[in-house]
Amino acid sequence: MENRTDKNSYTIIFAIVMVFVVGAVLAFTASSLKPRIAENQRIEKQQNILYAMGVNDNTEGSAVFVATDEAPELFEKYITKQIVIQDGETSEDSEAYLIDIKKEKAADPSKRRLPLFIGEKDGNKLYVIPIYGKGLWDAIWGYVSMDENMVVQGAYFDHKGETPGLGANIKERFFMDDFIGEHLLDASGNFKGITVAKGNADPKNEDKTDNEVDAIAGATITGNGVTAMIKSDLKLYKPYFDNLKNN
Repeated sequence: MENRTDKNSYTIIFAIVMVFVVGAVLAFTASSLKPRIAENQRIEKQQNILYAMGVNDNTEGSAVFVATDEAPELFEKYITKQIVIQDGETSEDSEAYLIDIKKEKAADPSKRRLPLFIGEKDGNKLYVIPIYGKGLWDAIWGYVSMDENMVVQGAYFDHKGETPGLGANIKERFFMDDFIGEHLLDASGNFKGITVAKGNADPKNEDKTDNEVDAIAGATITGNGVTAMIKSDLKLYKPYFDNLKNN
């Protein structure tokens, strides 16, 4: 009996079979790659935190992470403690850096977990805090390190889909380095944050107590997103730093 492959029924059956085959292959691939993806994400977070601390392989003008194979060892060397603040209480957690900040921001404020990484570099104690926000097109995030007086010692920012050459420049050194030395508190000790200011009167960033850094030309909305996540997320840690001073 002649097999006819030009019938509509044959085409439909073939399409259905191919959907199942391709779906099975993709599911298997995703499942097999899941551990590697999770490991890459873990190392990337370690690299981000270390970068904010000033532990990096920066070259002239370029932001460069420590090598992937060195990150776990360096993370263990420089990060001396990881804690989680929740509803005013603190507890140690050796995997606090894996907390999903996006999910925590959507949680009930009383249940939100605030991870904090305490490290030491060149004899100085540093406190690194993750932040998360919204840029022009999609998510932006970063890590800010500071001393006990909430003076910024380093920062790393990244994005999911900001415009190349404009908002995407938040991850360039010329922008990130501007935050070093900036005060998060005003002269009276009140939390003020840092504003990415268009038309900043201090373009060379010589005044570190004005709570401002210069904006990126053509990236106003992305800059506003950086301002907002710094002010909203870092402010939550102010009670912790107040307690440091009182003790």
